[in-house]
Amino acid sequence: MLPASKTAGRPWTDHRGALEGMVWKYRTGAPWRDVPERFGKWNSIYKRFNRWAGDGTWEALLAEVHKLADASGEVEWVVAIDSTIARVHQHGATLARGTGGGSNHKNPPWWEPPDHGIGRSRGGLTCKVHLVADGKGRPLSWAVTAGNINDTTMLSTVLDGIRVPRLGPGRPRTRPDRVLADKGYPSKANRAWLRARGIAATIPEREDQIAHRAKRPGRPIDFGAEQQQRYRARNVVERCFNKLKQWRGIAMRTDKLARNYRAAIALAATLIWLRSTLINTA
Repeated sequence: MLPASKTAGRPWTDHRGALEGMVWKYRTGAPWRDVPERFGKWNSIYKRFNRWAGDGTWEALLAEVHKLADASGEVEWVVAIDSTIARVHQHGATLARGTGGGSNHKNPPWWEPPDHGIGRSRGGLTCKVHLVADGKGRPLSWAVTAGNINDTTMLSTVLDGIRVPRLGPGRPRTRPDRVLADKGYPSKANRAWLRARGIAATIPEREDQIAHRAKRPGRPIDFGAEQQQRYRARNVVERCFNKLKQWRGIAMRTDKLARNYRAAIALAATLIWLRSTLINTA
């Protein structure tokens, strides 16, 4: 699934050593220069990782794993969405940043935003990962933005990123059966977007929305006992973040480029899916 390359005119396809070096770097959070020599030259490993981040290889690799999981019925299509903050290490905040530059779902995932996904919030320089996980807590799609970007504005962008290819003919599956989200996502725009696509929603209203509805009566949001029972499954996305943040290079961002940080998440997500699928089919 990984591309063939050439070194000194000789073709090679064995990426095992380089991949293990990449995993070691992000699991430990160490600088690239500290990658042990047993994995190969650190500069070669970095260049290969950077090249694959730039041409979409990591997303293609994860898509292949998604395809195999879907073909075996492994994907749970009642999904949960949320975001998490990652502090930006000083090594990752050395590039000049433009203002604005929020994520745009029309851009490819390896597109680099002008702000490099770094913003200033209460925690200082931070990066935010908006992620949707399947019903078993495995990443389906995510977006990297500055830490000050509001969650509710990113729901459609993250869900639009779901692309699970079919093993045979047919278009990729892009729409889950239901979306579970907390009180950070209950805007009218989000509910309308989900309704237009036939996606069921389990999203509680905020207190201010309930109070506003009491002043101007309208159709109430259904959040009875059945919806509350469904909402209990929303914790799968929190468990997904726990798995990702066991990778220290993801828990604290040291990458200068947002596309490289996103690629690191794709690497971790691929291994999470492979490990989960192997355990469940053993």
